[in-house]
Amino acid sequence: VLKLFKLLHRTRQEVFKNDTRALEAARQKINEEFRNNQDETSEEKINELLKIAADVEVILRTSVIQAVHTDSDKI
Repeated sequence: VLKLFKLLHRTRQEVFKNDTRALEAARQKINEEFRNNQDETSEEKINELLKIAADVEVILRTSVIQAVHTDSDKI
């Protein structure tokens, strides 16, 4: 669980590099989701939550695009 938690935060830092608002929002959401489920004892539910977290990490790494304005009308 801790390994996946750290991986999500590393991915967040790479994906949202130089975007302080997105970095903070992602940090809060990751921490909130893990905190909300920290008392879960059902092995089946824990495995399901870990699968969801792993899927989120893959989606962040492969699907999120960070755009930068290079000119007034160009991104």
